[in-house]
Amino acid sequence: MTTIIDYGAGNLRSVQNTLDELGASYKVTNRHEDVQEADKLLLPGVGHFGQMMTALDRLNLRGSIGERVRAGIPLLGICLGLQCLFEGSEEASDKRGFGFLNGQIKRFTGAVRIPHMGWNSLDVVRPTKLLRGIPAQPFTYFAHSFYAPVMEATAATCTYSVPYTAILEHENLFGVQFHPEKSGPVGLQIMKNFLDL
Repeated sequence: MTTIIDYGAGNLRSVQNTLDELGASYKVTNRHEDVQEADKLLLPGVGHFGQMMTALDRLNLRGSIGERVRAGIPLLGICLGLQCLFEGSEEASDKRGFGFLNGQIKRFTGAVRIPHMGWNSLDVVRPTKLLRGIPAQPFTYFAHSFYAPVMEATAATCTYSVPYTAILEHENLFGVQFHPEKSGPVGLQIMKNFLDL
């Protein structure tokens, strides 16, 4: 069963609509018992890094998510859900992320409009299961003020003042900085690829 983690915020309805369109079976939960039984985890995120991590801790979900990831269960983090996979973020320096991946989330700086909102192309830097069946340089929809730097786990980048991680894949960890549920047919295929793992 694919389990969508509900921490009290986020774009759950649009993610559910996407899974409904794909005919997927799923459960939406904030209970750590359900997380422990999940075959796949979806962690959608919008809002503030610190508030998200505080909510996950309050719901006693940090430990159960960590257990499932260490057991090899695929996890897909969307937008803020990607960012929380790292050690921390400049958005809330007093809050720890999951620390599955090394490094810190950075804030965009320079002469660009913040947040970065709208459609932008992806540059694939290495193969990833999430992009199976998708043409080169697809366009996806972004809405964010913070980003993950390019690193070893980066599978695709986007450039907005600087190149940053748009898709990551590391063993059973997957993350997308954009919103696949708002990215049309490309986003639908990315979600299908994750469900088909």
